[in-house]
Amino acid sequence: MKTGTKFIHAGAEPDPSTGAIMTPIYQTSTYVQSAPDVHKGYDYSRAANPTRTALEKAMAEIENGKFGLVFSSGVAATDAVLKLLQQGDEVIAGNDMYGGTYRLFTKVFEKFGLKFHFVDMTNAANITAKINGKTKLIWTETPTNPLINITDIAAVAAIAKAHEIMLCVDNTFASPYLQNPLDLGADIVMHSSTKYVGGHSDVIQGALVMNDANLREQLFFIQKSCGAVPGPMDCFLVLRGIKTLHLRMQRHCENGEKIAYYLRSHPKVKTIYWCGFEDHPGYAVAKKQMRGFGGMISFELKDESAEAAKKLLTSTKLFSLAESLGGVESLINHPATMTHASIPREERIKNGLSDSLIRLSVGIEDADDLIDDLKQAIG
Repeated sequence: MKTGTKFIHAGAEPDPSTGAIMTPIYQTSTYVQSAPDVHKGYDYSRAANPTRTALEKAMAEIENGKFGLVFSSGVAATDAVLKLLQQGDEVIAGNDMYGGTYRLFTKVFEKFGLKFHFVDMTNAANITAKINGKTKLIWTETPTNPLINITDIAAVAAIAKAHEIMLCVDNTFASPYLQNPLDLGADIVMHSSTKYVGGHSDVIQGALVMNDANLREQLFFIQKSCGAVPGPMDCFLVLRGIKTLHLRMQRHCENGEKIAYYLRSHPKVKTIYWCGFEDHPGYAVAKKQMRGFGGMISFELKDESAEAAKKLLTSTKLFSLAESLGGVESLINHPATMTHASIPREERIKNGLSDSLIRLSVGIEDADDLIDDLKQAIG
């Protein structure tokens, strides 16, 4: 089945009682049983809900996986993966990652006895150097947030398998349309479905996809026991978003390319971070493991002052200054004070995330209008 067809039909079956082509919103907390423990597959909506079941099937299908689980947020999905570990276990993670993930690792799980090593994953040798008998998980993002670094998933998967370590890939920036980490050897794929999968800035949700049935049962137990599950309305919205994911991602990629090249030619722009440039350090790997280069771009002005960045951030008309990414509308963001503010400044600077870095989530508007907006804002 071709990608576009798969995305439209993933998880979707006509409602057996009415023939409704869209999965109904089963807005119920409990289900009538004909006898104790005799029911139609559902007893309580924290454990399972038909709308959520349809979405979990859809997420598995579009990620080429066997099992999907959805959560109340991307951070909740990440939290579930970390709960697979035991006190004393160690995790190797990327040193360029979403600030909320870093905060969860260091401020929540470190105090429960997990140890984290943050390394530059653009070089797989950096991962090998940190592996020891206590290493149980490798966590990577690619492309990374916000510096658009690329990790070779297949290379990391080979290392993980050789040492019997679990590999989880945050695929939020790429989406299932551009990249499928399970096909490259990952054990788990994580999504903040809030972003490209939902695609309309109207829902908070996360997802995990895997192939191993035992791993699915462990994660399902955590999902059911800890209760970080999304409501049926949120599941309905993400199901609806999946149906146009391929169309939206095509436009995100087209617009992202035009804007990346525009910024690169601008006399006031110092550095562009976008993995579609042939001289990007990760271009060859990105081209190998992705179907396009996406709509996420970060850049720095030649004037590196806080005032110059603030002026730009507050001068755009179409790019809205806001947290998040991946919606149909374009957003502009200041990682140092917004999405990555939870990372200590010295850590940010050491890893290349400057105070003047600006991140764009390029939407699906007309690219010429977006370029005009940046032109007037940069001046």
